Amino acid sequence: MGAFASIDEARKYFEADRFATVNGMTVDELTDDVCVCSMTIRPEHRNAVGGVMGGVTFTLADFAFAVASNHARKGTVGLHSSIEYLSGVKGGRLIASAVRVKSGRTTCVYEVTVTDDTGRKIALFIGTGYTV
Repeated sequence: MGAFASIDEARKYFEADRFATVNGMTVDELTDDVCVCSMTIRPEHRNAVGGVMGGVTFTLADFAFAVASNHARKGTVGLHSSIEYLSGVKGGRLIASAVRVKSGRTTCVYEVTVTDDTGRKIALFIGTGYTV
């Protein structure tokens, strides 16, 4: 079992992540193996040419990484992250699925795949965490 007794406890804990919550990001699924977070794309998430801002995609992936890594071990912070943008968003929702790749004594690595609600792969994010 993870650090959170339930998904509701995790949701309550991450209400303090104001940037994610004011942008409509939610925790949809949380197990010891996977964390899924999502958001509905709103007009303020779009850039000057009408596409979804890369920072929106990055933030959702980072949020899923944060929830997953802190479920494994509370007090985990980001040490390094990278993102590869694969495609433009065609749907109206973004979904980020975080899966643990490595869990060491003080560090962890997660792979987060971001898709839209059409099933299109939007980005691949790799996050390394450090437990303080």
